Amino acid sequence: MASSNVTSFSHSTFVLIGIPGLEAAHVWIAFPLCSIYIITLLGNATILFIIKTEPSLHAPMYIFLSILAVIDLLLSTSTMPKMLTLLWFDSTVISFNACLVQMFLIHSLSAIESTILLAMAFDRFVAICHPLRHASILTNPLTAKITLMAVIRGALFFVPLPLLIKRLPFCRKNILTHSYCVHQDVMKLACGDTTPNIVYGLMAILMVMGVDSLLIFLSYVLILRAVLKLASRERLKAFNTCVSHLCAVLIFYIPLIGLSVIHRFGNRLAPTAHIIMGNVYLFVPPVLNPIVYGAKTKQIRRRIVRIRTEQKGKITGIYKNKQMIKW
Repeated sequence: MASSNVTSFSHSTFVLIGIPGLEAAHVWIAFPLCSIYIITLLGNATILFIIKTEPSLHAPMYIFLSILAVIDLLLSTSTMPKMLTLLWFDSTVISFNACLVQMFLIHSLSAIESTILLAMAFDRFVAICHPLRHASILTNPLTAKITLMAVIRGALFFVPLPLLIKRLPFCRKNILTHSYCVHQDVMKLACGDTTPNIVYGLMAILMVMGVDSLLIFLSYVLILRAVLKLASRERLKAFNTCVSHLCAVLIFYIPLIGLSVIHRFGNRLAPTAHIIMGNVYLFVPPVLNPIVYGAKTKQIRRRIVRIRTEQKGKITGIYKNKQMIKW
């Protein structure tokens, strides 16, 4: 597909790949991926619309959920369109600077999402362990400050990655092993000393995702301890408020851990395994998060049902008016 670029390298471009061995089926593979992208856009846009228009959802947990939806939209939009043009039109070339921008967006948005998931865990901890103080602790100004801190933290920790890549000399082939640019993938093509990249990349992951996952785990240990002290009826009700968030945490961290393990210890695995795991990490959480929250959150589910009922009523009214005009 890009054999002409194997021996020659241009410092201004990289070559992305689809799925090795399935080049003939790329056009057909793009259709389910396009469907996933459309569902991602519609699902997250619906969550944002419902939270904005429903006054009862103007609470910290749902504000964090709306930020999570924005992150998922940005993450999908920064990667999926280029991947679809690759699969449909064989547009494999990406410029060096565009690759660095995409790399920064993927890593920084993932870091911001991790911090928002931690903030949502803190919200659940306060709501269950200190319910009477929840409104006074998690105020709107504090929610705004946490969101700003998440954005700054994600940007500061991962803006050095493209800068570390930019300092490296490249003298090998310019074909990446994914359909998008990530630090580990681009770094492997360099012929200079990549020790600073390896050390800083691992440190950034541990300081952000590692610390966040540990604090989320501790939050749920404390939540579980508090829930077990409640009566059996109240116990189930309290824990049900955490189910959506717990699913979102697992949806985010399981592919992340799997991708990290494959990148570091999966050298003997087929390239297809790396590509599939990378695509799962990028594209599955954004499409599943709105589905999970829509199915598990009573207020959102009721609002969706109400919107559908109103739309059916309007359609029925239009149809009746047309029938009356005919008569």
